[in-house]
Amino acid sequence: MSIISIKDLTFTYPGAHDATLRHLDLEVEEGDFLAIMGANGCGKSTLCKAMNGLIPQFIAGDMTGSLVVSGLEARDTPIGELAQHVGYVYQDFENQLVRPTVLDEASFASLNYAQPDYLERGMAALELCGLAEKAQDYVWALSGGQKHLLALAGALALEPEVIILDEPIAQLDPYHARQTYEVLRDLNEHHGKTIIVIEHHTDFIADYCKHAVLMANGAVSWKLPAREALRQLDDLAASDIYPPQIASAARELKSAGIMDRCIELPTTVDEGVRAFARLGFTPQAHSSRGDAMAGRLARPSDAPGAEPARPSEAPGAEPAVAFRDVHVQYRSVKGAPHTVFDGLDLAIRPGEKVALVGSNGAGKTTLMKLMCGLIKPASGEVRLGGVATRAMSPEDISGAISLVYQNPEQMFIKDTVRADVEFAMRARGVAGWQERAQELIDRFRLGDLADRDGRLMSGGQMRRASLAIGIALNPPILLLDEPTANLDIATRREIVRTIADLRGVTDTVVIATHDMQLVCQFADRVIVLNQGEVIGDGTPEEIFHNEAVVEASGICPPEIYAMGAALDARATCFDIEDFLMCFDGYRELALAAIGE
Repeated sequence: MSIISIKDLTFTYPGAHDATLRHLDLEVEEGDFLAIMGANGCGKSTLCKAMNGLIPQFIAGDMTGSLVVSGLEARDTPIGELAQHVGYVYQDFENQLVRPTVLDEASFASLNYAQPDYLERGMAALELCGLAEKAQDYVWALSGGQKHLLALAGALALEPEVIILDEPIAQLDPYHARQTYEVLRDLNEHHGKTIIVIEHHTDFIADYCKHAVLMANGAVSWKLPAREALRQLDDLAASDIYPPQIASAARELKSAGIMDRCIELPTTVDEGVRAFARLGFTPQAHSSRGDAMAGRLARPSDAPGAEPARPSEAPGAEPAVAFRDVHVQYRSVKGAPHTVFDGLDLAIRPGEKVALVGSNGAGKTTLMKLMCGLIKPASGEVRLGGVATRAMSPEDISGAISLVYQNPEQMFIKDTVRADVEFAMRARGVAGWQERAQELIDRFRLGDLADRDGRLMSGGQMRRASLAIGIALNPPILLLDEPTANLDIATRREIVRTIADLRGVTDTVVIATHDMQLVCQFADRVIVLNQGEVIGDGTPEEIFHNEAVVEASGICPPEIYAMGAALDARATCFDIEDFLMCFDGYRELALAAIGE
């Protein structure tokens, strides 16, 4: 039985030349767990906002066709009434948190509906989301993952039949992402909720969803059972969605004649174990990034490992950044201050490419703010190039280090991209600032966008522009906070390429990220934070092989790494090529090709 029925739905935003939704048809069965996939701009968010009446009742436009939710025509039913049938959690979920304490927020919607048991409803929703013990806490004291679950609890308090979540894990670390999906699974399987997620993480779709829809050009291309949907590798890639790495590897093995063509493409690690187990998997040593294929085969997997390569530095040279017995606390409105760092000691050497990882609330952003002088330690000191930040003026600090924010729109203060790129250089009186600005605009492929307002560009364009702003003063140290968050495959590839271009532009780069594929592609060194402590510090290989660190921090290696480790604990596969080269037959073919 369909709980949502959409027929011939077309919607056009005011002033737009083309429709965003075009003659769209879709049936969502009651009790389904449905993923909606598609490239940026294909209409996913527009469709979901139509399901709860925001479009066209609040966000105006021309709509034709029919959209029925729980027997109600969404276009004609007041939003307040629809909200009791369709709960919605936005991608920017923090914007829907409006009350000071957790229980206030969870019960706020029920209070507005004058439901006498609003507090009981709020507490019940917190129980479902695992936040009951936080009921009296202030919302601002929660981690990002907890805030996301609180936004979900606020929607659940009205007891809707349908819950829609737009990119539910885009801003979450792997542990909290998995926690969020476990909550959604419980709501679906044990409380009868129909769950709809806009999602492009195919590993989560494989593990949790029942069906998946692919949208393109404002219409539904197909709706299939989730596992079958994830085997449509060409369709997914064409829509800028990363196909499951395991399925992509299996297709390569089939093409090479190593794997039986009749076997269905595996989409999960468990399926992969059954499909790959008898194909002659022998772990190979993982060489440094950029090595040729023959270099990957140069030493056996059990060769004694030397100390990881570090950037060269003269004896006694000052670190680029040094934390010495740093203590940081945030004041609390009630209760004891919250301690973030308690005696932190850490050094980052010049020229290092560092990935800073750990769960939401581990201290990554605080660490970056300390480096930039945005916050001061209660005791201890932070040094940039041997100079304590306390002794440096804001101008001196901004000349030595630059932070590119997680939300790139926060980098734009002028009306055009060109003006934003020029701003700091012009304010400092940098010689040749106009030529330097043009050089950056060209380098980051912003020529056609230079006269546009940065806040009105696409996500990928904003990130490119924010990087140009960030390096305008040629800072020796560059900090990037979640540079690939919320991006589809094409935009993410563009940003990864842009980050790679920074080598040789700025000496030392530190990235705070939950994106483990980016860690594998970029980092020479990985620093793992957990509750304000450094619990891991080494190469990606060393970190991912340390089970205690992985478990304590909640980080999750790339899917293909987990697949390799499931076949042989010694395996270190950071990408599909690493994985394929572990198969004896594929490796022999590759070596033969090199010999030719």
